[in-house]
Amino acid sequence: MRAIVAVLLSLALGTALAQGYPNRAVKVIVPWPTGQATDIAARVVAQKLQEQLGQPFVIDNKPGAGGAIGSEAVVKSPADGYTLLAASSGPLSIMPHLQKVPYEPLKDLAPISLVAATPFALVVNPSFPANNAKEFIALVRANPGKYTFSSSGTGATAHLFTELFNSMAGLQARHIPYKGTPPALTDIMNGQVTYTVETVAATAGHIKSGRLKTFGVSTARRTAALPDVPPLTELGVKDFDAASWFMLVAPGRTPKDVIAKLYAELRVFGSDREMRNEFVRLGLVPVESPPPEALKRFVATEIVRWADVVRRAGLAGSE
Repeated sequence: MRAIVAVLLSLALGTALAQGYPNRAVKVIVPWPTGQATDIAARVVAQKLQEQLGQPFVIDNKPGAGGAIGSEAVVKSPADGYTLLAASSGPLSIMPHLQKVPYEPLKDLAPISLVAATPFALVVNPSFPANNAKEFIALVRANPGKYTFSSSGTGATAHLFTELFNSMAGLQARHIPYKGTPPALTDIMNGQVTYTVETVAATAGHIKSGRLKTFGVSTARRTAALPDVPPLTELGVKDFDAASWFMLVAPGRTPKDVIAKLYAELRVFGSDREMRNEFVRLGLVPVESPPPEALKRFVATEIVRWADVVRRAGLAGSE
């Protein structure tokens, strides 16, 4: 009888929380520095939720350890819906295969809604002596160890994507990790680093301004943000088709009613034409999310998928 009463009280508490939620500011932790693709998407989502729910949704950047520091901060927060994680594929589905992380994604975190996919682009300094991807690959391949590539951090999604590209293109280059995307791109623009495969969201503006040159995008189809840029899979890197994703996540034991309320709000603006156009402008691909339970299965599938990618790319335990 006591167990039944406890369950009923728990359900009642969850419903009460959802009905009054949110009644104060909500913190959205971004496990990356400002300017990174997840940060860009999180700010758009936070602003819209703030407008719809009438409470501040405040971005809190906690970068480091390939996204693990910010993710751990959410795991350790009260499971009441007032601390959320702007999660990307790196910390949830990739990092656990590269190094030990202080959380179990499927146990310690509760997915709320998938928001957008993020295509990547191969970028170099405009002065690099190649006119297309095939020339770039031929030059780097002919000079193993001579050139360098940057990433937003060891084990970060951009690191894995670039390593995967290197593996599939037969390139050997030195990895130079940074604490976030902006400095990793800045040193390419300054000519101190040769190249990287980084998000379209972070690179499109620099490409259009001429500060970076791109040789192709990581997805099998062209992206609306860079419609004139062909996929790398058409340019000599056969079967290279990859994108990361962005979703909103809560601590694992957050009441289901609170998660359901946030999911419903995100679905509303996810189908809004103006919001979809804003995502495209920012270099993101808006996606329709499955419900939270199905989304958890999606994360589980992604964990398995990236485990295979890490193994085939020879990255496990390499950093």
